[in-house]
Amino acid sequence: MNLSAIDIVLSFTAALLLHEMGHFVAARVCRVPVIEAGIGWGPRLLCIRIHGIDYHLRLLPLGAYIRMNMEALRQRPLTQQLFVLLAGIAVNLILGVITWGTLFSTLNLALAVGNLFPFYQLDGWKSGIVIFRRVFRGPSPLVEWSFTIVFGLAGLALFAIGFRG
Repeated sequence: MNLSAIDIVLSFTAALLLHEMGHFVAARVCRVPVIEAGIGWGPRLLCIRIHGIDYHLRLLPLGAYIRMNMEALRQRPLTQQLFVLLAGIAVNLILGVITWGTLFSTLNLALAVGNLFPFYQLDGWKSGIVIFRRVFRGPSPLVEWSFTIVFGLAGLALFAIGFRG
């Protein structure tokens, strides 16, 4: 299989968009307002407002995001919060299985597994914070910082081990 950089970037961008669409659709199903959706990092190239949602296109196609009303999300039952937070991962897993054996499958599965890790701001971390807040009946800075730092250090250790060979 002969892959070009364009194939990889387009497949990765599509996987990211579909991941974020999972969050978007789940938020809408749970009646959590979506405020903004975007793809890429860096300077904004385009901004369009449709039905009260700002859609952004940025220069570097290396990420995507959905910004929703977090207060509205916090008001939903725990199952709905987790449904919204894990919907992107579910989409990537489904796409990875459906397109098994392709670059697109590999990228979707990598994105799903990577987002399950409880590293700061990834879906796994956000889900862990939601669960801890339910268990402790509200925010617990000590628990949340410990969770964030421990898994951040674990991530750095895994990264370092990966480079040692």
